[in-house]
Amino acid sequence: MARSVKPPPLAPVDDVTIPQWQALIRVRRRVDVVRSAVGRVATLAGACAAASGLFSGDLTGAALLADAALTLGGLATLRLWKPDGQQKAVATVLYLAPGVSLGVLLLAERMVPGIHWGEAAALTVWTAGVWAVRPARLARRMLAPPPPRLPAPAAALDSEAASEHPATRWWAQNVAVDGGAVPGTVLDSVEQTGPSSVRVVIRSAAPGHPVPDVSVKALSALLDVPEDLIDVAPVPGRGASYRLLTIGRPEDHDPASEWARRIAPAAMPGAVLTGVRIGRPPTMTTEEE
Repeated sequence: MARSVKPPPLAPVDDVTIPQWQALIRVRRRVDVVRSAVGRVATLAGACAAASGLFSGDLTGAALLADAALTLGGLATLRLWKPDGQQKAVATVLYLAPGVSLGVLLLAERMVPGIHWGEAAALTVWTAGVWAVRPARLARRMLAPPPPRLPAPAAALDSEAASEHPATRWWAQNVAVDGGAVPGTVLDSVEQTGPSSVRVVIRSAAPGHPVPDVSVKALSALLDVPEDLIDVAPVPGRGASYRLLTIGRPEDHDPASEWARRIAPAAMPGAVLTGVRIGRPPTMTTEEE
């Protein structure tokens, strides 16, 4: 008799974080605003249709058809590709509530002759309730959470200092002008990394637009700096609206690098510089001596 073999457990699957692209978030937020406005307009249209039904039933049939079409059409988009479950059932009931209750109100107005105070009260309750509670919007957000807020532009560490730094004014007057090396840009931060090296963050002056191609040759001629000492790279964690510009080689002036390159090979082979203290030692008193 063959013995059943238990399959090995599946390897755990790590959570995957889906990046949030700002352009996609902007589109989703605009769609959400449009959808919200359409809901407000539909509420006002339903209230007007029900109010006209108090006096005449000529538009009741058209109002019922429009109500059914909008409710069922919106419900189809709400339920599309959504898994079944209690949350989906609750969201469906919420979404149907305004349209179904409006249809009942329209039919009641058609059946009851004349103007009855109960119809006017029901119309008032329906209009105020739907306008304040917005069941359809709540239902949609149950199944499709609202788009996240756009992150505020992360200010560079030295953004305020950069706006007053002389390099910022020089950049605006000589580099960011039309025909310059990097037109239409501003400096977000300026960091001195060595005696003759600097690191700056370039930002596009037009929000949502990439930084133009940086002409290293033009910068080299403008700054009178060798081209191999100018480097342009993306800013970690930021989009194409930002670029990191490095001028000079700060590591060339690092004491440990200088020790390893110039002193250790000739004077102390194998020695590694682990620390540097700059300044004069404190003067010892007579008791310490």
